[in-house]
Amino acid sequence: MLIDITKCIGCGICSTACQEQNGLHSTQNEKLDDETWTVLKSVEVDIEGKKENRFVRHQCFHCLDPACASACLVGALEKTPEGAVIYDGDKCMGCRYCMIACPFGIPKYQWESPFPLVRKCIFCHERLKAGEAPACASVCPTQATLFGSREELVEEAIARIQSNPEKYVPHVYGLEEVGGTSIMYLSDVPFEDLGFPTDVGTRPLSEYTWMALSKVPAVVVGGALVLGAAYKLSKDRGEENEA
Repeated sequence: MLIDITKCIGCGICSTACQEQNGLHSTQNEKLDDETWTVLKSVEVDIEGKKENRFVRHQCFHCLDPACASACLVGALEKTPEGAVIYDGDKCMGCRYCMIACPFGIPKYQWESPFPLVRKCIFCHERLKAGEAPACASVCPTQATLFGSREELVEEAIARIQSNPEKYVPHVYGLEEVGGTSIMYLSDVPFEDLGFPTDVGTRPLSEYTWMALSKVPAVVVGGALVLGAAYKLSKDRGEENEA
């Protein structure tokens, strides 16, 4: 998916579509949480001495090689062939390593739930499997959000920059960051001015995850798995009692 910030008018229809598609509670948040998977944030920027606003979409980047999935000890997070990074709550043991591993701070936790899950954008995975665009992209009135194959979107992004070099920052955010992401951005102001992290590097962070895990004694990992199994058992029993 390619998001052209210069075309976004801040209508918020994308966020509403996300809520409706995923059965989320309606919120007015400008920050992601367990019930808010897509948000629009208004950012004031300086354009040649004049104050203007840009609207920035925030949701999961669906990294090509996701650090969250590599950090998960039980395979609760998975990168699918369609590009989505999806989550299986039945496998999750609640360690929240995925939240620590994500360079963008995307996964959120249901802190107030007795049986909490990790929550985030799942790229409308069922729609993708059916050959449909994600809900947010399908409703954008200005085509600020484009959906298609990553190769086609990269070509489109580069073509826009080359045809309007005076308009766009000469960089496609997400093209190489953390090894590449499935959500990419174009902008007319520097990405750091919009709050994007620009120090994440171009190497997939999953490589660092495995390097770190290789140093962890097996007994520690085994202990975490045992605790996770105990947590899952207690969760299953609690859900049975509530039924």
